[in-house]
Amino acid sequence: MSSQHTGSFEVAPVRILGVPALVVASPELPSSGSVVSAQRRAEVIEGNLNLLYANQSLCTQAEQLSETILERLVLGGPREQQLCSGDPWAVHGSADQLVVERVTGPAGSVLLQARLPGRAVPLPLLTVTAADGQLHGLTPKQLANQWQSLLQRRLRHARRTMQPDQLGLRIRVTVAVELLLLLTTALTLQLWNRLRRQLSERRTPQPQRDPRAQQFTAWLLAASRISFVLVLLQGLAMVGFAVAAIPGRIPLALGLLLQPLDILTKAAAVAAVVLALRLLLRLLLRQWRSSPNVPAELQARRQQRYLNLLQAGQRLLSMGGVVVLLALVISGIPGLATTPVASWLAGGAVLGALALVFQGLLRDFAAGVVVLIEDHYAVGDWVQVDALEGTVEDVGILTTALRAVDQRVVVIPNSRCEQVVNHTRIRSGVELMVPLPPRSPQLERVLSVLAEECVLFAAKPEWKDLLLEPPLIRGVRRITPLAVELSVLLITRTGAQWAAELALLTQIVARMEREALPLAQAEAMTS
Repeated sequence: MSSQHTGSFEVAPVRILGVPALVVASPELPSSGSVVSAQRRAEVIEGNLNLLYANQSLCTQAEQLSETILERLVLGGPREQQLCSGDPWAVHGSADQLVVERVTGPAGSVLLQARLPGRAVPLPLLTVTAADGQLHGLTPKQLANQWQSLLQRRLRHARRTMQPDQLGLRIRVTVAVELLLLLTTALTLQLWNRLRRQLSERRTPQPQRDPRAQQFTAWLLAASRISFVLVLLQGLAMVGFAVAAIPGRIPLALGLLLQPLDILTKAAAVAAVVLALRLLLRLLLRQWRSSPNVPAELQARRQQRYLNLLQAGQRLLSMGGVVVLLALVISGIPGLATTPVASWLAGGAVLGALALVFQGLLRDFAAGVVVLIEDHYAVGDWVQVDALEGTVEDVGILTTALRAVDQRVVVIPNSRCEQVVNHTRIRSGVELMVPLPPRSPQLERVLSVLAEECVLFAAKPEWKDLLLEPPLIRGVRRITPLAVELSVLLITRTGAQWAAELALLTQIVARMEREALPLAQAEAMTS
């Protein structure tokens, strides 16, 4: 039970068998004296009403059995005087014998009380106060007249509902409905299994080219999904009807039965918001991509980042939508709204403990956000992470997928990508080494040949647009007992460095063979 604050009043509902019957009020700012809160009033009133129709069990099963043995077999006392199984407050009896009457109290208040046969003193139910009348726009006496007929009608119905014969009838009807639902659920489940088998039989390694066969397969898939949803709905209906069999739980049962519609509405709302955010993200990223202030050499990289950020952003929005929908569904479960605050606080403590347990995932998530924002690498880049090297195939929120040279896919947690070597960000380069024999390297002649070949290579049409700069001869890079190494630097567009290296090396080796200029490896092989 929960109260609400409406204007100058605090209001709280009073329920009979779980269904709201009336609303009591208390002034938000009492003029004088202490005023009982509306919530406390509603609790007391519901307790008085429960005495008239709900079975009050004050004893354990062992105590009830002990009292029965003592009173019936030993003492022989009347049953109505028994505390555990009798009627100690004289409130039982026929439903139509209950009469709700009103009595004028002090200061213009009206008392509603229940009179029952066999009970000399009426049972007080509630007092209609001036605040109740002010809230409903009536005098306390006028409001008491309305509540008198309402309470008498509702309480008689509640007393009839709680009679043993009515409870037995309710159980029999519920069992019959549950058996019918169980039968229909079994038939629907059998249909779903049959459809799944037909779908598995129609799946072949080669795609079906017959349009009719493809359409029939699509119909089978749709029918399979619909039958699966029907199985879930029938299972939920079985739970709802079982809950409805408990007196006073009809609102909870209706809440369970309406839960699919509520979930569907929430899912549609969340999907609409996520779709709008994805469209907004696409629009903002397109505007960022087409900025005129970006240099021409950075346009290709910005296009690459645009695709990467769009993919990761849409994935993050979808994940956030699922989390929000899950939170809305859990918070909308009937009965959960009345969970005490302490339970929610305990749930927060559990979430904190889970955060400590899954701190590795949180670290990967934070690292993934940093990778996307600071552009460490993007899909299509060739990167090296420690001893791993390959093409980036996917930059996820938690992991990065690399495809190695042998076509294996390596999944790396983002938190491990602390030191990354990106070979293809904006531009690519490679250092080409030409080893000469250490005894007679013929440097001047070889350097002249290299210069001529580099000029010829840069002038070729197939490489002219891929080379950002002409090949740069850096001269002698290193001298070892095995070779004198000459260095040539190639700077190409993204990803073209290895093909350019192969082509230029092939051209240099062929020219040196024609000029009879030995390489260090050739001399080593002939010695």
